[in-house]
Amino acid sequence: MAAAPIEIPVAGGAALPGLWTASDGDGCLVALAHGAGSGMQSGFLEGFAAEMAALGHPVLRFDFPYMAAGRRAPDRPPVLIASWLAAFAEAGRRSGGRPVAVGGKSMGGRIASMAAAEGMPAAALLFLGYPLHPPGRPEQLRDAHLASVTAPMLFVHGTRDAFARPDLLHTVIDRLGRRATLIEVTDADHSFKIRGERRDARQIGASLAPAAARFLAERAIT
Repeated sequence: MAAAPIEIPVAGGAALPGLWTASDGDGCLVALAHGAGSGMQSGFLEGFAAEMAALGHPVLRFDFPYMAAGRRAPDRPPVLIASWLAAFAEAGRRSGGRPVAVGGKSMGGRIASMAAAEGMPAAALLFLGYPLHPPGRPEQLRDAHLASVTAPMLFVHGTRDAFARPDLLHTVIDRLGRRATLIEVTDADHSFKIRGERRDARQIGASLAPAAARFLAERAIT
């Protein structure tokens, strides 16, 4: 089903551009944010959103202000979090009373978790490549706030992801306990590209949706 453009109102600021992918299914709504370097129309998110909708979950995507304005540098965390709160409110208006799961690619998922740690009542979080640390700087972990997230969390990760050294990621998952589920994609990098495979970004994104849908079903988030 094709995505329809929408506008997401932001208190005291310009509306955010968004995309709405409807679904004939009755699954929970999924709200998604993009990574630092590519917007909501990236092939990866397009593929993931289309497949999630086919699996019964309507999807709301949005661009952070810097991306909407055509800037390269991400906004400061307070602006990113405020954007997530606005997107979550819009998702709630469109959900028909169903739960709203949140997440996204890399930075988009991390900011969703920061908003959830501050009280955004997401039913679940879907991390498509959580940026646990900058590449080559494993000492700069971005995990402290995750202890304050009470909703179930799904971490989908490539084993060659330079943003999450496997041993460090496993330690974080173990510490979070039953709240966290890890699905590893063997030999995949941060973009989930696997050496020797020829798939475009849309196909790669779509390939991750079934695992996310299963996670939501297993956690009874419907």
